[in-house]
Amino acid sequence: MSENTQRNGTGDSWAIRIATFIGRFGTVRISILFVFLTLAFTIAGSFVIRMYLSGEVHLEDFVSAIILTMLSAPWVLYFFSELVNQLDKSRLHLKEVVAQLEELREEDVFLNRELQNNVRQLNIEVEERRKAQEDREKVFEELEVEIQERREREQQAQRLSTLLRSIIDASPDLIYYRNEEGKFAGCNKVAEQMTGKTEADLIGLTPYEVYDEELARQVVEVDQEILETNQPVTVESWLKFADGRKRLFEMRKVPFYDKDGQRLGLLAFGRDITERKQSEVALEKASRDKTAFIATISHELRTPLNGIVGLSRMLRDTQLTEEQFSWVSTIYASAITLGNIFNDIIDLDKLGRDKLELQMKTVNLRDFFGELSSIIELLVADKGLSFHSDYQEPLPEFVEADGTRLRQVLWNLLFNAVKFTQKGSVSFHLAAGEPKHGESLVTFTISDTGVGIPEQELKNIFAMYYQVKHPDHQSATGTGIGLAICQKMVDMMGGEIRVSSEVGKGTAFTVELPLKLADAPAQLADIKVTGLKILLVEDIELNVMVAKALLEKLGQHVEVAMTGNQALDMAREHQYDLILLDIQLPDMTGFDVANQMLEEDLVLGTPIVALTANVIKTRQEYLNQGMDDVIAKPIKKSRVIEVVNSLFCDQPDTPVLPETKAVTQETNVLDLDMLQMLIDNIGPEMVSQSVSVFETSMPDYMQQLQTNLSAKDKDEVCSHAHKIKGAAGSVGLTRVQKIANQIQQGDHPAWWENVYDWVEELEQALSVDLEALHQWLSEQDAD
Repeated sequence: MSENTQRNGTGDSWAIRIATFIGRFGTVRISILFVFLTLAFTIAGSFVIRMYLSGEVHLEDFVSAIILTMLSAPWVLYFFSELVNQLDKSRLHLKEVVAQLEELREEDVFLNRELQNNVRQLNIEVEERRKAQEDREKVFEELEVEIQERREREQQAQRLSTLLRSIIDASPDLIYYRNEEGKFAGCNKVAEQMTGKTEADLIGLTPYEVYDEELARQVVEVDQEILETNQPVTVESWLKFADGRKRLFEMRKVPFYDKDGQRLGLLAFGRDITERKQSEVALEKASRDKTAFIATISHELRTPLNGIVGLSRMLRDTQLTEEQFSWVSTIYASAITLGNIFNDIIDLDKLGRDKLELQMKTVNLRDFFGELSSIIELLVADKGLSFHSDYQEPLPEFVEADGTRLRQVLWNLLFNAVKFTQKGSVSFHLAAGEPKHGESLVTFTISDTGVGIPEQELKNIFAMYYQVKHPDHQSATGTGIGLAICQKMVDMMGGEIRVSSEVGKGTAFTVELPLKLADAPAQLADIKVTGLKILLVEDIELNVMVAKALLEKLGQHVEVAMTGNQALDMAREHQYDLILLDIQLPDMTGFDVANQMLEEDLVLGTPIVALTANVIKTRQEYLNQGMDDVIAKPIKKSRVIEVVNSLFCDQPDTPVLPETKAVTQETNVLDLDMLQMLIDNIGPEMVSQSVSVFETSMPDYMQQLQTNLSAKDKDEVCSHAHKIKGAAGSVGLTRVQKIANQIQQGDHPAWWENVYDWVEELEQALSVDLEALHQWLSEQDAD
């Protein structure tokens, strides 16, 4: 209490002294004194400040300071005086307040205790809140880390999405996806190019709103299958681009799902396989060309071979000296050798096209073995070797076998034995097992004392084109196809071929065939019909001489036509009992001759038998084209007897031949009259410009033609051929126009069989004829 009183006393004396001083001198005086003091302080302060700031003092600086001081000082003094008065009043009031504060202090002591307790409690709460805040901050930090990681994952996903989209758009494949309702939900750039619509335009459209009706129907059917089975499907579809190009796509369509397994629709991936398809078509054409080539070679080689075999066989039946008979026999054996080699080539082609067929007939084993032995004996004797042939009894007399193919197999093995044996012998042995269930295992063994085959080579000798290298025997040559064909033929017959060999001592081949037993065949050795008036249509003199001699020896009357037109003229003048018709004639095919005869009713009831050296086709193929039968060259007496007896003894119904049209080929290249007329009317420059436009547009036309041909779209092929025809006609390319006209005739009965050749002919003609056209135009410019 004394401490407070002392502080108050000190404060009171200070305030009282001020108040007493003011009261003693008077408020006015003190005020005036205060004003002058203030004015002096202001002037001095202004002087100091101006000198400090600028180093110069101006009168107006003091005038403004004096005026402001005079205006503000009285008010300040008045306010101060009033403040002193109020302080005096407050002193008295303060004493009362101090007393009250003393009372309040005691209360404060009590409250302070409570406050300390509250502070301690508050500190506890503050600590708890601090810990909670730290926990919250930790949670916030973890949350920020998680948000940052999620942001990074989203950015990574965005980058991956962008990359994936770039890959999809950069892909050369067609990619699109549709939802469950079958509407487009997205696609890549190739799909946009194909449809001519942007992705935004495609979204929400159905296939019927994008494709033509037929293609849309096919697409929807496949899509429906996928959605029903939930299984991926691969199909090939020809799609037409917005610019008119048609491309073949291999479409892979699969259903796709979200992460929860809910199906969202289907994805489609399409790879352009147009070039691959065109390559396949080219390979098919190459195969056909190869077949046609072999057929042509067959005809050309078998024609002289027919004469050599036939005449040498007939010559052997005449009176000859022993030396002459030996020479003729060598000719005969050599011709048969050539025929068998050629058979290997033909069969190689058939094997490549899976068209090799077995013709099972009744074969007399002993006669078959003796015939083959007698032929090979001629070759062996010519080389100075000894030959041993024998068969082991008992043998079945007749078996069911393809005698031609079996003879070819054994001939290859026997011929190799002779070829690779320089001295010693060749042996040919036949044996048969005990018949079981109407079948007997027949074994042919060919052995020689030749150079032999190294053991390490034995596993390779049946490989195609493989030839064993004999360092001591380089004279024997070949293609390496004979043994490969032998094995394939034996496999087709259900048999087995084995080989054993020792270098320098010889080789042995064993052929085992399970052959069905057969009854004795009907004897066709004697012809049952003679005196027939036969028209022989053949253009090769040698073949005519052999066939005519054979037929006349069988008691028939033969007239000969060397061309198709000559045959038609003779058929118009005379009625024949039988027509033997060569298929390859110089002016038309045998099928064309037959069709013309039928159209003119020249051969009603007259059988037509094809004569052909084309062993590529099967007998059924000739029958399918209207022939009553077919005889292969070289002509065999037994086959002629068999055909004549079957035709005139059994009296089969006359088949109706399909109509075919012979296509004449225009030889003119340019329409010179039309071109000259164009030059006269529009001038050479305009004609040259037209030709340039034609040259520019032709590659695209030909590309579209080839593409649609690969797609086997006949209508589009004919349509593009029509365009080419019109364009060629406008620039005077007559031959190109004619060929294009052939291609556009889709109703041609053999359109598919010929169109590939026509298109190739068109490509060649375009190149050659355009050069001729430019040459002609340059000559006109020179003139």
